[in-house]
Amino acid sequence: MAFDACMLSAVLREINDSAAGGRVDKIWQPERDETVFAIRSAGRDLRLLIDSGSSTPRMNLSGMKPENPAAPPMFCMLLRKHFSGARFLRAFQPTFDRVACLVFECRDEMGFKTEKTLVAEIMGKYSNLIVAEGGDPDDLKIIGVLKPIDFSASRIRQLMPGMKYVLPPSQDKLDPTAADAETFNRAAREADPSSAAEKFITGMFSGIAKSTAREIAYRASGDPSVTLGGCGNRLRDEFLALFRDLREGNFSPTVVFDGDGKPVEYSFTDLTQYGPDAKKERFDTVGAMIDAFYGRRAEKERLRRRAADILRILSNAEARIEKKKALQQEELLNCENGETYKLWGDLITANMYALRRGMTSASLPNWYGHGEAVEVPLSERMTPAQNAQAYYKKYTKSKTAKIHLTDQLERDGRELEYVRSVLDMLSRAKTEAELSEIRAELFESGYASKMKNYVPPKKRAPMIAKYETSDGRQVLCGKNNVANDHLTMKQAGRSDMWLHVKDYPGSHVVMEMFPGEEEPPSDALYEAALIAAHNSKLADSHTVPVDYTLVKNVKKPSGAKPGFVIYRTNRTVYVDPDPERVEKMAR
Repeated sequence: MAFDACMLSAVLREINDSAAGGRVDKIWQPERDETVFAIRSAGRDLRLLIDSGSSTPRMNLSGMKPENPAAPPMFCMLLRKHFSGARFLRAFQPTFDRVACLVFECRDEMGFKTEKTLVAEIMGKYSNLIVAEGGDPDDLKIIGVLKPIDFSASRIRQLMPGMKYVLPPSQDKLDPTAADAETFNRAAREADPSSAAEKFITGMFSGIAKSTAREIAYRASGDPSVTLGGCGNRLRDEFLALFRDLREGNFSPTVVFDGDGKPVEYSFTDLTQYGPDAKKERFDTVGAMIDAFYGRRAEKERLRRRAADILRILSNAEARIEKKKALQQEELLNCENGETYKLWGDLITANMYALRRGMTSASLPNWYGHGEAVEVPLSERMTPAQNAQAYYKKYTKSKTAKIHLTDQLERDGRELEYVRSVLDMLSRAKTEAELSEIRAELFESGYASKMKNYVPPKKRAPMIAKYETSDGRQVLCGKNNVANDHLTMKQAGRSDMWLHVKDYPGSHVVMEMFPGEEEPPSDALYEAALIAAHNSKLADSHTVPVDYTLVKNVKKPSGAKPGFVIYRTNRTVYVDPDPERVEKMAR
């Protein structure tokens, strides 16, 4: 579902109910398009998140805690200048569109009270955030803009400091919150009764997403694709009932999931159009619902932006090594002709008396077999002896190449495995500190030439995640390859249990063993295996094999890449990844 005006209305009601009268404590800008206001209201600490990006635009009271960058951007400094310590007064929609005005009581340069407005335009790729002087939407003077728009970008509407704020152009549609039965009936009479009810609603009324219109049509007829004429007055009644609930704050925040447990739809009201068997989850607040829907997606998008340089280096390296291996394997296949070259050289030498210069081929008996004739190509420019020597040289060359190619393929295979292990670690990194460690690891592994102006940070203790099993055992998990090496080769005790997902990239996991134990309890082993599966490339799979053995059986070959080890006398346990259970074990 798009973040439409209906959803924004529900969000603003929740913000007014929870944050009105609160003081702005802190302001962060974790990403270029993401802003967080910490508001202290009625003894509670609230976080107002505003995402003005094109991929996940939204606004809500959020429980998420995005990492604060070390150096605040200029727009964040502007927000802090005008809103730090300000009192939040109210939030409203100037028109029923995806534009929200958040009005604060601030202090000017002379210390006098004044009102300033933060305008959030949640409009997909046109989303923006504007700081303006005043509290009346018809009389706002722009102080600052997250994404300035001048005449070169748009001739219709400009957003620059010093200009008067003008709302986005209207769509010349009816306001659904002000519509009554007569207004709806009049609009329906003027419309084509054979048109889809969903298209009638979205085409006639402003601020309504297609999914909301489909829900109204489904409630009116049991068919989301029903025509306007097939609904009768039921469509009007359901339409008015939905917006009555929206005005009165009767919300039922709901997220619908697909068969793999991924969120596919969300709404401030119950979603019945997916049928009674749909997997749904209801939330206590609209903000919690939006967090649940966007949380993982927004996290991945944030990581993609921050780790773009690492991802580019690793992706290029992976493609380069795969191409190189393909060429080497093709050359290795050609080396299999070496024995044929040797045979041809031997047959020419044995039959030298029957050959002469100028021949292009000869049919010679193969005394290595059963005397059958073998057709041997010859160069007419060479003597028989020179032809034989040429084939012996090809044989020697192919034999040497086979040794070198086999060795090179093995080295390239290890490098490809390493690159893929870093890609796996990168896919699970969540903080800037984790990304910094991955950059440092790549720098030490010889990828520094591809990192422009990179300065390695001062060395510090590697990041080790901590968990605890139900029987009180500590379980440690490396967050990158350097941390894996440190955990397995330095930190872990020789009698501790070591776990790793079988044959795939993943974290090293070490589980504490109590004194005198030779075997861990099955429950504790299963929980540690869940942690290993969760922190691996197979986290989204089913029935994941996890190898386990004592730490003393794990060795690191000399000169091996970070994170690469070999182990023996291992056994395997199979688990089904359970993210919620793993999260509960985190410490």
